[in-house]
Amino acid sequence: MARYDIAIIGTGPAGVSAAITAKIRNKTVLLLGKSTLTGKLVKAHRIDNYPGFPQVKGEELAAALKKHLEVMEIPITEDRITAVYAMGDFFGLQGASGEMYEARSVILATGVVQAKTFPGEAEFLGSGVSYCATCDAPLYKGKTAAVIADSPKEEAEAAFLSEVCEKVLYFPLYKEEPKLPANVEVIKEAPKAIEAAGLGKKSVVTEGGSYTVNGVFVLREAIAAGQLVPGLAMNGAHISADRQMKTNIAGLFAAGDITGRPYQYIKAAGEGNVAALSAVDYLK
Repeated sequence: MARYDIAIIGTGPAGVSAAITAKIRNKTVLLLGKSTLTGKLVKAHRIDNYPGFPQVKGEELAAALKKHLEVMEIPITEDRITAVYAMGDFFGLQGASGEMYEARSVILATGVVQAKTFPGEAEFLGSGVSYCATCDAPLYKGKTAAVIADSPKEEAEAAFLSEVCEKVLYFPLYKEEPKLPANVEVIKEAPKAIEAAGLGKKSVVTEGGSYTVNGVFVLREAIAAGQLVPGLAMNGAHISADRQMKTNIAGLFAAGDITGRPYQYIKAAGEGNVAALSAVDYLK
């Protein structure tokens, strides 16, 4: 398995800036995220304070950032990271695809995850609650699993689970009508909490009742940093980082909106640059 010098999670201005700086400093870079860059940036109507790009539309700035990556020959690996583990002298990154990645340092540039966790979600993470269907489906072979999904894109994961599990309960958090195999039961009740149900089982509690299962898969576009990295120091929804973008975990850095206000693209790009330089110093 290849071990990169720096893994960067996120392809907004912070992640792209970090990747460019790391490549200039001759480090091997693993850039993880959407190849279209962040949806938030693309949807921006107009940005007035990004130097060199007066009154630029978000989609135009995204195209320029993507072009810069192409010129620097920095590919984007499209995989959603569901967990980051500090392994001593390197980090293990678990992808939703089932792929495992290794890097000597990591920069988190994921942006702020707005979705709140469910009561019980963090408590039972790794013990009945999972963020990765591909990774943990074998644990529930022949059993019952629940999927709480925030977008139609997660229907493929539920379909995969239905091939492994005896029964799958699907809780869509979106308006579109789910398109799923016949053996997946769609429950249109909003989940309120995840609770212990005895004998290692869990209950998905909704407004209408309680559904007992062997495991719960909470599938979102992004995972809150506090759940992504065990032991990471947080300040509310933000990662605690110093002026060098260092976190409380050696070799782990953060940049962009995830470190706190102001939520500005230029601030994110600057922090990405600092985080990459700090990672380079750490690798020495």
